[in-house]
Amino acid sequence: MSALSRRCLAEAVGTAMLLAAVVGSGIMGVKLADGSVHLALLANSIATGGALIALIVAFGPVSGAHFNPVVSATVAWKGDITWRDAAVVSLAQCAGAIAGVLAAHAMFELPLLQASAHVRTGVAQWWSEVVATFGLLTVVLGCRGESAKFAPFAVGGYITGAYWFTASTSFANPAVTIARMLTDTFAGIRPADAPAFMAAQVAGTLLAVALHAALLPPATESRDGHETRPGR
Repeated sequence: MSALSRRCLAEAVGTAMLLAAVVGSGIMGVKLADGSVHLALLANSIATGGALIALIVAFGPVSGAHFNPVVSATVAWKGDITWRDAAVVSLAQCAGAIAGVLAAHAMFELPLLQASAHVRTGVAQWWSEVVATFGLLTVVLGCRGESAKFAPFAVGGYITGAYWFTASTSFANPAVTIARMLTDTFAGIRPADAPAFMAAQVAGTLLAVALHAALLPPATESRDGHETRPGR
């Protein structure tokens, strides 16, 4: 199996497990919360954050554990993978995300194929996705070099927190958004609302990339005359 095939398999399985955690914990939270939406959200956020930490630790050595097309695009911008590989990996992430939703439905004996009716729209929701994605990518870009070993905990902790400080409950991921259109449960999003969410996620990514570029140390000239940027 080629390196790209291994990367795609890891990203597909990891993203599938992430969506199984997101949707499954949402279903379980609603079942056990006895009508308490805030308790269901607490269960959903803790389960998602915990699963994300574990999945990044498990799949990070193989694929980098992006589980998110905008993360893969940002890594390509940094030059760690090619743009072609980022595109292929993103498709694997989307396929895995959909498989994870189907797996969650099967675990709770729900119809496998659903279309969400959960309305998530409006300026506050869109702005929340900009903020959520900007924060996520800022954390990802900050966890490089000596800080890389903290990435699983930083990313998992951020997503857990962002469930609560954003009005949208922090999707921050186009693959997750696509997959959550296919579940009419606590975690779902109406298909008509998804494009605006994904546009907001792209905007948040661009803002994070711009901030990271602004924070890079000044370029220095190496002994062989080539320009370098420490820490890039």
